[in-house]
Amino acid sequence: MSEVERTSRLELNDSHLRAWEAVVLASDPDLGVVLDRSAFYPGGGGQPPDHGVLLWGGVQTRIVDVRKGDDFALVPHDDDPLPPAGTVVACTIEDERRTALMRTHSGLHLLSGVVFRDFGALVTGGNMEPLEARLDFNLESVPEGFKDSIEAACNVEVVANRAIEAYELSRDEAFAIPDIIRTATNLLPPTIEIVRIVDIKGLDVQADGGTHVASTQQIGAIRVVKVENKGKGFRRVRIALEP
Repeated sequence: MSEVERTSRLELNDSHLRAWEAVVLASDPDLGVVLDRSAFYPGGGGQPPDHGVLLWGGVQTRIVDVRKGDDFALVPHDDDPLPPAGTVVACTIEDERRTALMRTHSGLHLLSGVVFRDFGALVTGGNMEPLEARLDFNLESVPEGFKDSIEAACNVEVVANRAIEAYELSRDEAFAIPDIIRTATNLLPPTIEIVRIVDIKGLDVQADGGTHVASTQQIGAIRVVKVENKGKGFRRVRIALEP
């Protein structure tokens, strides 16, 4: 999980990295730009891809998406030129967007941990944008006061300032952890031998490939906007984070 083909994934080891240098391995108008090393999160697990900029030879190339195939290819803005293969580029990630997505993703893990701990419900789906998101749970019914209860419980965990750590384990070690898969369906491909773990200390441990803040306090206040009925046994929880 640390590499996809030729691109070394820097963001998996350092979610706070925002600037670095790289060499262009491939450049194609239809494919995009492939770097030898990249901290651009390519999207996945509900977390959207990063935006940012490549600087080379006095030219700026804005990155607006990431295309996943045999490589992670950075998708440039339609109006911007592509750096040729072999070019050394200075890379920068749009900090405000990435930081908001890190806070939001960690907030969803916190929410998942609270709902699993207090109600035993697993996640059946989810999605996020900067500072707003949703999780779906396999919850048969909504107890009285559920919305206010989980909002209060989430914010207790924010104030508790629990450390959030990411590390890698072998597949056997990972699956030895009770309830390591918090989704109703195991989405981890059987070919994955090394599993990246995101651990909210004392609350939640999950297999996950996204980017996260370093503590629950950095998530900030969480507001439960709405709880929706999405069919028998399925409830959707929408949250928003304070700017």
